[in-house]
Amino acid sequence: MSLNPASMALKLSRFLNYQFSANVDCFLYCPENTVTMATLYSCTAPPSSSFIHKDLRRFRQNPPPATVLRHRSAMGSENKKAENGAASAPAPVEGAVPVRIVALVGEGSVSPLMSTPWYDVMLHTAKKLKWVDDEYEMLVFSDNFYEADDKTTVQLRESLEQANILMIVAVTNQESVRWIQANCQDVSNVICFDSSPALANKLGGSLIPTKTTGSIFSKLPLPQPKQVKESEEVVRSVFEAWDRQNSDDIRFCLLVVINAYIRPVPILKNLRAKGFSTLNCMVCNYRCIASYESRQLEEFSLCVLQKHNCLELDAKIPEKPLVTPMVEFRGRDLDYEMAEDLFVGWLGSLDWSWRVVAGQNPAYDQFPCQYQLFYRGKAKGSFWYEPVFQVRTLDGDLVWRRRKYRVKRGKIPGTFHFSVLDNGVVSNEFWTIVDVSDDFSWGLFHYHGAARAAGQSYTGAVLVSADGLYPDESQNQRLAAALDRCSIKEWELFVVDNCSCQNPPLGLPEGSSLHRKIKVEDSEGSSVNV
Repeated sequence: MSLNPASMALKLSRFLNYQFSANVDCFLYCPENTVTMATLYSCTAPPSSSFIHKDLRRFRQNPPPATVLRHRSAMGSENKKAENGAASAPAPVEGAVPVRIVALVGEGSVSPLMSTPWYDVMLHTAKKLKWVDDEYEMLVFSDNFYEADDKTTVQLRESLEQANILMIVAVTNQESVRWIQANCQDVSNVICFDSSPALANKLGGSLIPTKTTGSIFSKLPLPQPKQVKESEEVVRSVFEAWDRQNSDDIRFCLLVVINAYIRPVPILKNLRAKGFSTLNCMVCNYRCIASYESRQLEEFSLCVLQKHNCLELDAKIPEKPLVTPMVEFRGRDLDYEMAEDLFVGWLGSLDWSWRVVAGQNPAYDQFPCQYQLFYRGKAKGSFWYEPVFQVRTLDGDLVWRRRKYRVKRGKIPGTFHFSVLDNGVVSNEFWTIVDVSDDFSWGLFHYHGAARAAGQSYTGAVLVSADGLYPDESQNQRLAAALDRCSIKEWELFVVDNCSCQNPPLGLPEGSSLHRKIKVEDSEGSSVNV
């Protein structure tokens, strides 16, 4: 994509309005010693010499004119000194307010997630909340409690007495509605989804109208505009996340309320200090970057985000869920070379290692036509991963993109450390080979990752096959077991669009090598139609 300086400045200004909307007392080095959107096109990364640091100090003491790109940060200073690497759920802060959630679900109600019962979805959400903080407690009840024994009703009443969040999902039974109205008045935060309009939402002890078209705050009984604005951002984020209808965003709905009205949620600290409107852009953020990627954008991001960490962010690689690798393949103990061969997959017989069928990460699995290339490099011991995929740009065009990850072996065969420089930002990931079928018909790979300087951490998994099609039904039981080891339900997967994948930019660097111990041809009767 070709952009003149003015056009690039306009596009980048929109992008930077998202990235820098909260934060930074920092600017990019340019020969002119100032950075405006008009001069951004010609800027480069700072020279690797000591004078630039003196120059930066001078500019902090004597700020340039208002046209310079600079923003102040109300958050993130506590992130500066954090170390890179994996991070488990944080230890509870002494004296912190406990988080107690009750989810009340309509009896027999069905979610849009592969028609999975809402009760099962909420039970899984309760489990995923523990990955954020072991101290979070969430209990799930069906609204048929008045038909159950007295013990269930007593347990529900006691739980509501301790709860600071009540999540109501698909409750329309009028008897249940009346019971909730009579027994849940003391819960300070109540959020209702797909339920009777007679049930009221409540945040911080204040009633708010049920979600409607237009502004749901037209009748909000809050006297101060600041309170109205902040609550509006929270509620908008919650309902928009719910409408995206995936398991991560269901959990996110609860985290937003916890963060705003109960206690800070560490994994949300990299967002805006005073709101969550940036979350609306998180899924499409990469699409924006890929639309306008260029050497100038990469150098800008490398300087501002990666080298100088102007956003003062420090995301960690999550440790949870704990996923263990497969231990043997075709009856042989898995070693490092065999594990690498499993990654190499079909490459050699085909022009790619694997094609992604589906995945469990809404930010990545939306991209069509995902190919994986795993190969050994020319240098001794080197191993590389190159994903090739399509991105629909903001102009509506489908373009091919290709990235290159360095891959290092983990402590256990079947585990690997990946790193990539993507448009100036470094991402580090920890991958696990969960399972690969003996005939190479499918594989499941899990990953934890973080873009430290961008303040984003993530987890996910990819289901792969040779042709991008779902495994045969005969593999359902084994696939379900592999997903369970990742704490993933099949209804959480996003199917990748592999319908129109013309002329992917494949091919390997000169001097690359493939399998050492395992080859696809070793599998009797293995074949693929592409």
